[in-house]
Amino acid sequence: MNERTANILIGGEEYTLLLTTKATREIAGRYGGLENLGDKLMKSENFEMALGEIVWLITLLANQSILIHNLKHRDDPRELLTEDVVELLTAPSELATYKAAITEALYKGTKRNIESEADTKNAVAAE
Repeated sequence: MNERTANILIGGEEYTLLLTTKATREIAGRYGGLENLGDKLMKSENFEMALGEIVWLITLLANQSILIHNLKHRDDPRELLTEDVVELLTAPSELATYKAAITEALYKGTKRNIESEADTKNAVAAE
């Protein structure tokens, strides 16, 4: 799962951001699709709105790994993050770090692994 994640610190505790199919559906419902997310974040009308969107995304993506943990460890559930908790435990100066982690998690979650064909009959010889 590490190849699909990015980590951030919130209030001194590490959280793993993970893009799941569930999170993708929620993002699509809010923005109309992943492709619209970048535009929305970059073109936010004001700083308060941009902060709100980033807090929402951090909460959504960090909660995916917590939900998976809770599914696999029903006897040891972890508490989900709320937007209020994220806002209280973070500083606006951390915004750039969080945006980078969000971008990394989204990129890793949507990346397609393309493997080379073992059969070289269609390969072009290097000249």
